[in-house]
Amino acid sequence: MARGYRRTKKIFQPGQPFRLSRSKLEDFTRCPRCFWIDRRQGIPRPSTPPFTLNSAVDSLLKKEFDQYRARQEAHPLFQEVGLEAIPFAHPQMDHWRDALRGGIEHTLEDIGITLSGGVDDVWAKPDGDLLLVDYKATAKDSPVSALDSEWHEAYKRQIEIYQWLFRRNGFRVSPTAYFLYCTARVGAPRFDRHLEFDLRLIPHRGDDSWVEDALRRAHACLSSDTPPPHNGQCEYCLYALEMRTVRG
Repeated sequence: MARGYRRTKKIFQPGQPFRLSRSKLEDFTRCPRCFWIDRRQGIPRPSTPPFTLNSAVDSLLKKEFDQYRARQEAHPLFQEVGLEAIPFAHPQMDHWRDALRGGIEHTLEDIGITLSGGVDDVWAKPDGDLLLVDYKATAKDSPVSALDSEWHEAYKRQIEIYQWLFRRNGFRVSPTAYFLYCTARVGAPRFDRHLEFDLRLIPHRGDDSWVEDALRRAHACLSSDTPPPHNGQCEYCLYALEMRTVRG
């Protein structure tokens, strides 16, 4: 192990309150063992470089929608797709969107665990129901118009966690959430210092009934003094097992 790789902060201590991010609950759903090793032992999965172009799209979209939020006007995209909504104006909006230093959260008081998450955007319907929104960006030959791949299931869980958090904070939340998918066109003849994007608004009817149970199971996992067994579907677990066979 590289020197200093093991983390000493944000370690679960049985019987003590603990804060869990939306992404860490997703880690638990994918592999309880890796989750336990990370949050109990301070040994996270190897990190990957951030997708900075995606982050740039995310930041610019937030600035764009904030202009319409300030005027309480519908974004032109809403009119194109026939969606009756305006960006939701709330004093906590910037806090909710800050996944690192803020986010929206809810605590299960009986077990002392707090779940938090940073949402990309919130839109409001005329009846007052809120639409939870997540921005996605990619580059493909054709625009993404449906979430029909296996790895899209993680996106759906992500938005359902946001729905759960907003409901637990007393907001009326529509069962329909939206993914604003921005697909960069890769078929252009040249770059010319700019990218052109196709924007698609993809609805998802969320079901957040699984979230509290998953959160309680994650807490039970962390409360154990021994890790869960290796996960045959986890590439990190399989890598660790194969590493044991190497001599020298």
